[in-house]
Formats: sequence, C-alpha cells, structure tokens
Amino acid sequence: MSGKPAFRDRLVASVFRAQRRWLILALDGLFVCASLYAAYMLRFDGQIPDNYWAQFVSFLPFLVALRLVIHGLFGVHHWSFRLAGLPEGVRLVLAGLTGSAVFVAVPYFLQILGPPRSVVVIEFFLTTSLAGALRFSSRLTQPLVLDHLRSRSGDGLLRTLIVGAGSTGELLLRDLKRSPNHPYEVVGFVDDNPAKWRAHIGGRLVLGSLDDLPTLARRLEIRQLLFAIPALSAARTREILAGCADLKLRYKTLPVSFAYLHDRVASSMLSDLAPEDLLSRQQADFDPAELRTRIEGRRILVTGAAGSIGSEICRQLADFGAAEIVLVDMNENDLYFLHRELEAKHGTLALHPEIADIRDRDRLFALMASCRPQYVFHAAAHKHVPLMELTPEEAVKNNVAGCRHVVDAAEAAGVERFVLISSDKAVKPASVMGATKKVAELLVRERATRSKTAFTVVRFGNVLGTAGSVVPLFKQQIARGGPVTVTHPDCRRFLMTIREAVGLVLLAGLGGYGDLCVLEMGEPIRILDLARLMVAMSGLVPDQDIPIVFTGLRPGEKLDEDVMTEEEMRQSRSPGHGIRVVDTPHPSPEALSGIPELEAAARAGDRERVLATLRSIVPGYAREMPVVASSGG
Repeated sequence: MSGKPAFRDRLVASVFRAQRRWLILALDGLFVCASLYAAYMLRFDGQIPDNYWAQFVSFLPFLVALRLVIHGLFGVHHWSFRLAGLPEGVRLVLAGLTGSAVFVAVPYFLQILGPPRSVVVIEFFLTTSLAGALRFSSRLTQPLVLDHLRSRSGDGLLRTLIVGAGSTGELLLRDLKRSPNHPYEVVGFVDDNPAKWRAHIGGRLVLGSLDDLPTLARRLEIRQLLFAIPALSAARTREILAGCADLKLRYKTLPVSFAYLHDRVASSMLSDLAPEDLLSRQQADFDPAELRTRIEGRRILVTGAAGSIGSEICRQLADFGAAEIVLVDMNENDLYFLHRELEAKHGTLALHPEIADIRDRDRLFALMASCRPQYVFHAAAHKHVPLMELTPEEAVKNNVAGCRHVVDAAEAAGVERFVLISSDKAVKPASVMGATKKVAELLVRERATRSKTAFTVVRFGNVLGTAGSVVPLFKQQIARGGPVTVTHPDCRRFLMTIREAVGLVLLAGLGGYGDLCVLEMGEPIRILDLARLMVAMSGLVPDQDIPIVFTGLRPGEKLDEDVMTEEEMRQSRSPGHGIRVVDTPHPSPEALSGIPELEAAARAGDRERVLATLRSIVPGYAREMPVVASSGG
C-alpha cells in the first residue's frame, strides 16, 4: 500500500526536475537569440546591413543548438540556485568559451564567411552574463530578501560582530545570509591578523583586531559576538570578556573545531559560550580506541554511581563497550534515573543497579562475590568540605571505613583492577574531608604492595558542573538576579571538564602506570574572575546588574589547592596524556596502625578523638581557620 504513494511521489519529483531543466534550457535559448541580435546591433550601431542580417538569420539556429548542446554536456542545466558558488561559475564560463570556440571553428573549416569576431566576443559576454544572472539571481537576492523579512518581523535584530575572519568565519557568514532562522545582523568581522584588516569578506568589512572589540561594540551598538576561531585560547577569551564586561553583550561560539566540520558551518552549530571555554588548559589528547581495548567486554562495578563523577564514569564505560556494569549507590532516585538513561542508550548492555551502603561491609562482600567484577571504580565519598567539618565522624565512616570495606571486598572477589577516585584536598589537607581522603589514599597504596589486585589512586582537582560546585551555583545565583557569592577575592582552584576528567581517570586507572596517578590540571583560575566572566557571559554587568559578595572562607577551605606536594612533584614522571605518575615510597602497615582507633572513635561519635587520630595518621594535617574578606566586590 505504501509503495504506490512513494512511487507516485518519486514520479512527480522526476517530472518536476525534468520540466525545470527544460525551462532553464529554453531560457538559455532565448538568451542566445537576444545576445546574438544585440551583438550585431552593437557592431553595426543599430543598423544591420542586409547581407549581415541574412548571416544573422542563417547562423542563429546553429548557435542556439550549439549552445544548448554544450550547456547540456557541461551540465549547467543541473543547477542549485541557492548553493551555487565559484566552481559552478567557472563551469558556466568554460561552457560559454567552448561554444564560442566551436562557433568560430565551424565556418573556418567549412570555408564560409563567419560572423565578425567582435560579434562573437560580444555574444559570448552577453550570453554568459544573462545565463549567469539567471543562475545566480537567487543566491544574490536571497540575503537581501531574508534581511528585509527579518527586519520586518518585529523581533528586533541583534547587531553582531563575527570574531575571526578566517575560513570558519566566512562560512558562518555565508550560512547566516542563507538562513532566515536567526536574529543576527552581521555588521562586520574582527581578527588579530593585520593583513585582513579593511578587507571585505562576504560583503562585510574586517573592522580591526580583537583588542578593538570594546571600542567597536560601543561605536557600532553591537549586541552579539559570534566566536568563529576554533583555536582561540581560553586566556584570549577571558581577555575579551573582561574588556567587554560593561557592554551587556551576548556571546556564542562554534564549539567544534573547523577541522572536523568538513567545510560545513551552520548557525545551528552556535552555542552559548560556556565556563569550560574559559579554562586555562588545553584539553588532553588521548585515543578513545586505547580505552576501548581496556574496557570492551569487561564486568565493572562503580560505587557512587549516581554521583556526578560516578555517573560519568558509567556513561563512558558504556560508550567504550563494557559488557556489564554494576551501579552501586545509596541515592535510589538518581540511581533510578541513571539506570533508565543508560538502558535507553545501550539496550544490550547488562546493567545492575544496586542500592548499597559502602559502610555495610557484609553487603559489599556479598555483592562483590555475586557480581565478580573484573574492575572496580570507587567514587563513593562524602565530599562537601563544610559539612564534613561539622560531622567528622561521618566523613571517617564513609571515606575511610567505607573505602576499606570496598578494598577488602574487591580483593576477596579477585578483582583485577581497583581505582580510587581521590581529590586535591588530600594534599596538605586542611579539612576533615581532605584528611579522610588522604587516609583512603594511604590505605589503597599500602594494599597495592601486597595484593594480586592492581590498586591505583587517581587524584585531581575541581570538576566543572558537578553537584555542589561553583558553576551551577553561580548560574542559579545569576538567574535569580544575584548576588553571586565568592568566598575570598584571592581564592583559586584547579578546574577541569567532567568528561575530560573521567576520560583521564579511566586511562590512568586502567593503564598500569603506577599506584598514584595525578591528572595535570594546568593553571588554577581565580574564582572571582570566573564569577565575573560568567556574569558577563549572561549579558549582564558584574557589580552593576549582579553584585558580587565575599562571604569568607568556610571551615576547612583553603585559598589555594595543590594537586601534588613538592616531594611528589620531584618524584613524578609523565607518561603523556595529561597524567603524572608519582613514585614516592609506599606507606608502611605501621603508618596505618591508627585506622582501627580512628574508626572506633567515629563509631562512638567522639569527634575530638576522631580529629586527634586523624592528625596522628596524616602528618601536617591542620584544620584551616576561616578567613573573612573585609570588602565586597
């Protein structure tokens, strides 16, 4: 039943295409007639002698037939009126030159008097111009029509500058001209290459450098910037945002490198400038095929699976072909939604959501024994620094005792590889959370010296967009109209995108590099700068539209974090991929002899004894006293 309408539709489309091509050829024939007549009239000043009039009449049918045949051979009747470009124009000119050459050659070889050479030349230019005007008319008039329609829509166009006058910027402008579904009125380009200044690209002027943006935006009443420089550095992006912070501009960017677009840039690819575009580090380059070879076909258990890091680990494990994933978490609601998400995307993947508490030793042993995972990623932990300062015994129960339970259960089940997700707060810890994560690191590294299971600690800094981190908090505060709260004007943090962080965790944890791997985080970024830039990206003015308020460091927080100690840095090596492997001496069993006492104090709820025991296990641990800033933003 459905075949007949489909056949009919194809037949109608075929008839329409044929009619369209015959119409184009018919118009070309009329152009040839008009051009040859005009050529004779121009050659003889409007009075064609009788003998040349007879020549015109005799040669006209031949020239029309010749032109139409050659147009057919060159395929110029197959034409995309909307997408025609320079190659099509060259093809049309070549068809015209070929026709003129044959038109001259035939009378010569037949030894008959041909048309005057000036007539041949004029006819070529007129015919080619008329045929080109027909074919390019839509391409030339469409942007004007679309601009007129957009200006009459009543929605208001945004006066726009394209940042970057290279290939990507030119293709973006070309798409904007052809598309009615955008609000951008492109005024011109800016580019740091002086050779491009004052040049015209697609009818728009390159007005100056990126440093001129604030001045140009004010003078030209610009409301939107479109970033079309795929390799624009984060530092340069931050400079632009800082310079334009008081102009209430909007920002969009092409998030995909032009190298991967294969010469296809569309306005639909534009996305809002995001906080990750501001990070002062290059994305680590690693081969996904390398990860696939280590993950494909494996049974893997992930604790803390419903959390920000744990859920991204599960997503990437599924993408890289894991055969079976056991999702372990206490948060039943988020675990349910993660299971649904993975099930919808990976229908054949064996998924086992398990509600389990890592503090329940017996439950973990039973779970590991039944699932028999080959790899374990331990991401479950209490991570909120101020809350752990209030309840240090809970931090110990989860981050220390819970980690030990997972380690013991994994070893008993014969797990091949165990990966602990750690934090930069474990370096020179100034908080209970950091100190307990340091104890977990020591516990895992010590076990690595005497177990058949390959144990690895992977340590990194803050991750953009995780639950409770500054980026979603700042977004919420900006959406509410402020204020944006920053703990201290000099507070700095290492930041990394969650996808890159987890990709490197998988690579470091499964690569067999060593039992302590640290992700290279680049340079830390000042949180105050991040707050101001996020306000500017929202089209608002920091401290004017959105106030910034300093609240002081919270209990356990530091002004600056480190991902390695000085000793670890000296004894580290880089295998590449943005990973450093630390080869410091392993902790001895005696160094961890205080863990039973620590866990006993936590079970008893004796906070003073918990803190004292933490200090004895973690040399250098000292709780950071809150620092309150004296002034606002």
